[in-house]
Amino acid sequence: MNQLPRRDFLKTAGTAAVGWAATAGAPYVLGGAPAKRRIKIGQIGTGHGHSAGKLATLLQLADDYELVGIAESDPELRRKAEGHGVYRRVKWMTEEDLLDTKGLEAVAVETNNARLVETAARCVAAGKHVHLDKPAGVSVRRFHKVLDDARRQGLTVQMGYMFRYNPGFQLCFQAARQGWLGEIFEIDGVISKRVAASRRKSATGSPGGTMFELGCHLIDVLAILLGRPDKVTPYVRRTWPEDNLADNQLAVFEYPKAICTIRSSVVEVEGERRRQFTVCGQQGTVDIKPVEPPKLRLALAEPRGRYQRGYQEVQLPPSPGRYTEMLRDLARILRGEKKNEYSPAHDLLVCELTLLASGLPLEP
Repeated sequence: MNQLPRRDFLKTAGTAAVGWAATAGAPYVLGGAPAKRRIKIGQIGTGHGHSAGKLATLLQLADDYELVGIAESDPELRRKAEGHGVYRRVKWMTEEDLLDTKGLEAVAVETNNARLVETAARCVAAGKHVHLDKPAGVSVRRFHKVLDDARRQGLTVQMGYMFRYNPGFQLCFQAARQGWLGEIFEIDGVISKRVAASRRKSATGSPGGTMFELGCHLIDVLAILLGRPDKVTPYVRRTWPEDNLADNQLAVFEYPKAICTIRSSVVEVEGERRRQFTVCGQQGTVDIKPVEPPKLRLALAEPRGRYQRGYQEVQLPPSPGRYTEMLRDLARILRGEKKNEYSPAHDLLVCELTLLASGLPLEP
């Protein structure tokens, strides 16, 4: 396998790398610019771990979205969600009624992992843009068909890799794109948490384990920075004999001039607080720890812009919310104000690398 050409990296990460700087602190002018066109959107699914957060964000972004309702075909999942938290604030519908809603433009797909791609396929078949949460299924071929069907209809499929819009990663993209770091020779990422014993049984439904479920977020970032590796080697461990959950995983990504690792487990005490991502180049290092809310240290061999030589703490702009910038960006894309910075080719690559890193076949 060949490394992705640099022009593809620039196409993927270009404006994303400076998006936080361009939008941070932008003033809101009362009565100034004409009102934005609101996007009619619905949500399908409550089984994903991001479901409630995405729904709450869509409601908060009332200037961008008109939420028409939510659908959940699994009776047990609907029973658990309906009448609780943010789900009490929305209209419940069947999937058929939601997709038939007059003027509906987009659907946020937030089902459990096993149903994500098949649900997205139905939405695209109905002529709707899609925000598709991660990961992109266990088959590159099936995911490719969804993206291809969307492309033929002029539809957008936005993947729910939230770190693309994280201020720490945005600065990391900028540093790499502008050459501050020089030749990258090492990337190391950790994204873990602790899953209670009572939840391990449901977690075993994810065939690729914690790398598939969580590691995909950092694999997306790795692909933005370095593209396609020459080789991916997975290491899969199951620490509990009582179940078959791959709960402790490491993947090594080999590039012509870099060796990179991603670790993910669901047995680490306070694992969320130790999530981290480090990029080392011959001219500088970006060290993000933790990743949410991000804290970033930057080391430079030479001064770059307002940043000095040596190690320094970087003050990042506050994030308005985990999913806020992602969904604002989708609204801008759907209104034709900008192009999607992340191509179908990139999303397919992330799908492929996630499967390889999880120890799964590319075509089951």
